[in-house]
Amino acid sequence: MGAFTGDPIMSTPALADVAEDGRGHVLLQSKDGSRLTEGVAAVLSPALPDLGEAVARHFAAPLAVEAGLLAGALPFDRAQPAHLIAPQRVVDAGPAQAWLQRMAAQGAAPAPWALTPQPTRARYEEAVAQALTALRGAGELRKVVLARTLRAHSAQPVNPWRLLQRLAGDPGVMRYVVPLPVAAGEAPAWLVGATPELLLSRRGARIVSEPLAGSAPRVGDAAQSQALAEALRGSAKDQQEHRYVVQAIADLLAPLCRQLRVPDAPALHATATMWHLGTHIEGELKDASPDGLPAASSAALAALLHPTPAVCGTPRALAAQAIAQLESVPRGFYAGAVGWCDAAGDGDWHVALRCARVQGHEARLFAGAGIVADSVPASEGAETRAKFNAMLNALELDLSALPADL
Repeated sequence: MGAFTGDPIMSTPALADVAEDGRGHVLLQSKDGSRLTEGVAAVLSPALPDLGEAVARHFAAPLAVEAGLLAGALPFDRAQPAHLIAPQRVVDAGPAQAWLQRMAAQGAAPAPWALTPQPTRARYEEAVAQALTALRGAGELRKVVLARTLRAHSAQPVNPWRLLQRLAGDPGVMRYVVPLPVAAGEAPAWLVGATPELLLSRRGARIVSEPLAGSAPRVGDAAQSQALAEALRGSAKDQQEHRYVVQAIADLLAPLCRQLRVPDAPALHATATMWHLGTHIEGELKDASPDGLPAASSAALAALLHPTPAVCGTPRALAAQAIAQLESVPRGFYAGAVGWCDAAGDGDWHVALRCARVQGHEARLFAGAGIVADSVPASEGAETRAKFNAMLNALELDLSALPADL
């Protein structure tokens, strides 16, 4: 598919005209079930501040899409366009899993990978040190999330569906493959990942957000891993980082809710490779009616919250400015959101983490860490390295053979 500009709603080829590489499909999988979309009836590409209105107009249009659903991705940068697909149909979980297995089996296994850190870990830690200078100064910046990437190149074309299948087995994540917009003539691209973080879920008037901030690696030794978890729970630095996120989400949701329940302290959230501090925020919307969808659909609420301090920092505008200055590779849809919204406004949106942008022979991996005034550059570099492990495993790499300073 080509790049989408101009009118935010554009017609695109039907499924029969889409190549059999799966570029016309969105797949979202979690312990709660699978959602596979097929075919492309239309694409919405509004900027995030206009997303709620655009989604509401789409579902109110007289030419309703039979599937009654939008699925896709939101970019990290609020000024950039979203990429939401109105599919021709949605496939049940059983056929979706069979389709994934068929797609994952296509092509050869990846040849040896060439890995290039961008920036190097040492340069990343220098950027963290620069951020600390700003955080410890007299300005208003209190937290900034800095990311880095690994560029992985293979002699074989990268199969995004094989990567997703390799990410199976972790009940603490939502796995996803979402096609991305590309320039005319470019190979198709996808965002592939397994995220642990729920940005926003809506069912009727009930909404839930489960932000994660503050992380530690899980290791093979159970006692050592538990010690790392308890150290995370007791870390003043990580607790502070987490409070920024919870407060920002609560402040944005409270005006829209009759009630909002925010626990006083976070709990531990485990994935296969990481420990996180997480908080379960739950509320009841004041207006869950069709008239309220421009401001209160799941898509509108996700756009309101994004990007949270968990992936950007606080205050949001200052943190985004620091990210633009200190990061050498644009984030694109990394640290954005992936999910779906239906005509009733219900839907789920997860933060696009533990992911890679896949195109042709290349997979670009992303990982970030939250920086506050008492952060230590070497520790933040180590945290990003640990967060790469889920995708490095999916690339079928031997982690023990990788350079220690990757």
